Amino acid sequence: MAIDLTPLWDFGHPDVSEQRFRKALEQATGDEALILQTQIARTYGLRKDFAQARRILRQIEPSIAAAGPEARTRFQLETGRSLASATHDPKEITPQDRIEARRSYEAALSIAREAGLDALAIDAIHMFAFLDDSPADQLKWGQAALEVVQASTQPDARRWEASVRNNIGYALHQLGRYEDALDQFQRALALRELGTDESATRIARWMVAWTLRSLRRVDEALEIQLRLEKENDAAGAPDAYVFEELEALYAARGHTARAAHYAERKAAAQSR
Repeated sequence: MAIDLTPLWDFGHPDVSEQRFRKALEQATGDEALILQTQIARTYGLRKDFAQARRILRQIEPSIAAAGPEARTRFQLETGRSLASATHDPKEITPQDRIEARRSYEAALSIAREAGLDALAIDAIHMFAFLDDSPADQLKWGQAALEVVQASTQPDARRWEASVRNNIGYALHQLGRYEDALDQFQRALALRELGTDESATRIARWMVAWTLRSLRRVDEALEIQLRLEKENDAAGAPDAYVFEELEALYAARGHTARAAHYAERKAAAQSR
């Protein structure tokens, strides 16, 4: 990779990330400068200012053809994301947007594969799930991404495994294959627990509990969600999704008062 972007990114605060990228851009030249500008464009996409993201990308487009594979891959990835991504309201993505986004993601995948940029290839593959959004298609793309993860020896690619397994688990859950989904979510959780991202670990734990409820393993699900309630409260981040699950779990047990309590907590968290 031409430049390590990891310490510059704070995905929860894209405005802060933009400031870091612009600071780094002051000393950057060549491909590094182009890469930084693709990431500045991405910060605007995360803030739903897709028009500004595309303006930035158009400004650097004349220099992209002569750039190295990482800069070209990232340019195509961010062009695609400016048209269709998780940040978009699906109803606002036009058929033409989908066509152009697919073209960009295909180009990104082709360049990344040819250059052996496994992490960027995985990134491109996982973006197809925002275009082909049926559970069966999402499972297909998740499995394709996992194949690249497992075949790679590159640390940046291996770090994708927890996210990819989460995506596969979600698709399996949507297909009603709850046992298979639980296996993927448990594998993702085990990987998260090896890291230091406590928020991501709590989300992974929630996915396990959510699937346990689908399997009617209420006691196990309840134990995990109560733990998450305490952890989130201690972190000052009460989670409406946890309260929603607790409401459902207590309702399943016939504990209407406890279910009502968590319905109130859910409403309060949603109004914050």
